[in-house]
Amino acid sequence: QVQLVESGGGLVQAGGSLRLSCAASGRTFRWYIMGWFRQAPGKEREFVGAIRSSGGTTSYADSVKARFAISRDNAKNTVYLQMNSLKPEDTAVYYCAVGLRAGAGYNYWGQGTQVTVSS
Repeated sequence: QVQLVESGGGLVQAGGSLRLSCAASGRTFRWYIMGWFRQAPGKEREFVGAIRSSGGTTSYADSVKARFAISRDNAKNTVYLQMNSLKPEDTAVYYCAVGLRAGAGYNYWGQGTQVTVSS
């Protein structure tokens, strides 16, 4: 079993920055991909970005590209989501998830952390 714990959410003014963390714990595992998703009230959950374990390749949704950046600390089993130039429309609960094998989707999810951007 793998546990994912997000932290770093909060209230920030538009134009500000936040850094979210996702710490993985539990049995020793080798992950393939870790992703960030978000869900705003009344909306479906959407993909924000992801990072692959091998090579650190990242991908982002168009809505956050050039504003958000994902990084990792393999020694700490932690992935970060740096969010800059935040907009009110970025307000959502942010979730991290881990996929253990290519093509198998995401196997474990965190509980989420609230990000609120005021105008």
